[in-house]
Amino acid sequence: MLTVHHLNNSRSQRILWLLEELEVEYEIKHYKRDPDTNRAPAELKAIHPMGKSPVIEDGDDIVAETGAIIVYILDKYGEGKLRPERGTQEYLDYVHFLHFAEGSAMLPFLLALYTGYLGEAAAPLQPIIMNEIKGVLDYCEYRLIRNEYFAGDKLTGADIQMIFPLEAAKARGRLKGFEACNEFVEKIHKRPAYLKALERGGDYAYGPK
Repeated sequence: MLTVHHLNNSRSQRILWLLEELEVEYEIKHYKRDPDTNRAPAELKAIHPMGKSPVIEDGDDIVAETGAIIVYILDKYGEGKLRPERGTQEYLDYVHFLHFAEGSAMLPFLLALYTGYLGEAAAPLQPIIMNEIKGVLDYCEYRLIRNEYFAGDKLTGADIQMIFPLEAAKARGRLKGFEACNEFVEKIHKRPAYLKALERGGDYAYGPK
């Protein structure tokens, strides 16, 4: 059976949601963040050298990185669900947002988080970082005003990938004025599969309040 190595308050919550949407049976191995550093525990390095979550085990296959895991699961278990037809604009958008979420969207949010520990030393960088965050959210707003989901009018793996950056932005009060982004997050938070994934996953600071 497929096993998800799941870290609390992390990107791996998306994989639980994906599996619930597909109604695929899976097991969870839970890990807790270090209370002092908030980092993943060293035990995860026994599964994958990077020591990060999510990681899945499926027979002899070990797959890390959220986007790669989404592709793997949809290829093996999706039966055509949550993925647009190849050769369509929706498919190109789906592939784009699978990579955009971690390749572009998360970087300025992480920079804001890490430079926040530097206090005044980071002050010169803050306007640049805030401008980058605004650019990401403006782009997401533009997409979601024109489409119900990121790759068209149907839920796809791209939405499962994109929920985390928007949840993180919302948790830090950065979605004020971005109505389409807010509506997207609220809509996802009401999905039965998402709520079931929360029940199984445990602590998650970015879910519905």
